[in-house]
Amino acid sequence: MAFELTEDLIEQIENFIEVGDDTSILALLEEVHHADIAEILDEISTEEATYLIKLLDSEKTSEALMELDEGYREEILDNLSPQEIADELNELDTDDAVDFLSELDEDIQRQVIDAIEDEEHARDIIEMLRYDEDSAGGLMAKELVRVRETWTVAGCVRKMRAQAQNVTRVHSVYVVDKNDHLIGRLSLKDLLTAEAKSKISDIYIPNVDSVNVHDTGEDVARIMQKYDLEAVPVVNDAGVLLGRITVDDILDFIRDEADEDYRMAAGISQTVEADDNLFKLTRARLPWLMIGMFGGLGAASIITGFNSIFETFPKLLVFVPLIQATAGNVGVQSSAIVVQGLANDSLKGNIAGRLLKECALAIINGLAIATVVLVISHFFFETTYLESVSIGVAIIAVIILAALIGTFIPIVLDKRGIDPAVATGPFITTSNDVFGILTYFLIAKLILGF
Repeated sequence: MAFELTEDLIEQIENFIEVGDDTSILALLEEVHHADIAEILDEISTEEATYLIKLLDSEKTSEALMELDEGYREEILDNLSPQEIADELNELDTDDAVDFLSELDEDIQRQVIDAIEDEEHARDIIEMLRYDEDSAGGLMAKELVRVRETWTVAGCVRKMRAQAQNVTRVHSVYVVDKNDHLIGRLSLKDLLTAEAKSKISDIYIPNVDSVNVHDTGEDVARIMQKYDLEAVPVVNDAGVLLGRITVDDILDFIRDEADEDYRMAAGISQTVEADDNLFKLTRARLPWLMIGMFGGLGAASIITGFNSIFETFPKLLVFVPLIQATAGNVGVQSSAIVVQGLANDSLKGNIAGRLLKECALAIINGLAIATVVLVISHFFFETTYLESVSIGVAIIAVIILAALIGTFIPIVLDKRGIDPAVATGPFITTSNDVFGILTYFLIAKLILGF
């Protein structure tokens, strides 16, 4: 039966919290899924959410906390003691526990780790905190099922049962040698159909795709997509099995990366939410707006430098917005395609080949747009023949220039290890505005002989 969160239910929960009726709250939420618990926490105040977290079982609330927005989760964690936070971490896989813990101050982190009852779990968390959060090491979970090639099938099943108690979902069974080097994977079908006394070395599959602990999240995503994997094992430089990354973890990473790229493309430099305070929102948006402002001032100074041409050909000024809009749109289109290609590793060929292709495409688009603009400007705006020609030629040149800038900049940034997403949005639009206006007036001046 699907859970339905209504205003009446929220009001009922809030009333129970207000009077301290814990029994009614527990009865009401006993069978509710952790995702629905998260939805409830999101609808009530921080103080009420903290009350529920302390009241409900950590097995349910730990997963619910992971569903919450990071900022709101931090507010709730601020109201919990290190021991209460440790109780939540005890119920999470190591990858989620590390994400959880990384949001806390270092002093609180140490107190929480000291309060974790499971010493092995605490050691795994400490080890994973050493890795970059966007690397395979930062994304992996230590919980997995591993078997040795020397075990018999009967012994393997017994030991797998013990290991599986600590694993939320068993995607794969990995085979290691005596030194824990990953050597293959085990098919459950082969395990179930083999003789009890058979050796694992006789039935395991030696071919297994893996990633290095220092590989980037993008590398992991490409491998999992290419080979259609539900989980991929993580090894160190020596080939020792360290953990595994599941498809849900990599989907979360891809979503976060997409959100970041979208923010950068929109000119927002930090992670913000609509309900953040004004100072945080301003700090995230203002830098790119300042860049756009200086770009606009640059375009204005260029127009000022060509003031004299307007006295003779005033109708040229009418088409300045068209030139700016066309340059900006073409640049964003080109950069968006390149950024997407870089992200999914589908961008093939060298830079020169890519630029030539974009140049050819720009010429075709430029000719089509210029033809329409030339006709409209001449017959509807009553521009002279030379004015119409200069506008049309300028549009072709501006489109070619914008396409080259939109293609070239993301590729160069990527080569230098900088996120190419920063090239889209305000950066490309602003640069194309400036160069587009300059190109427009230079061509007009040349054709009109001014």
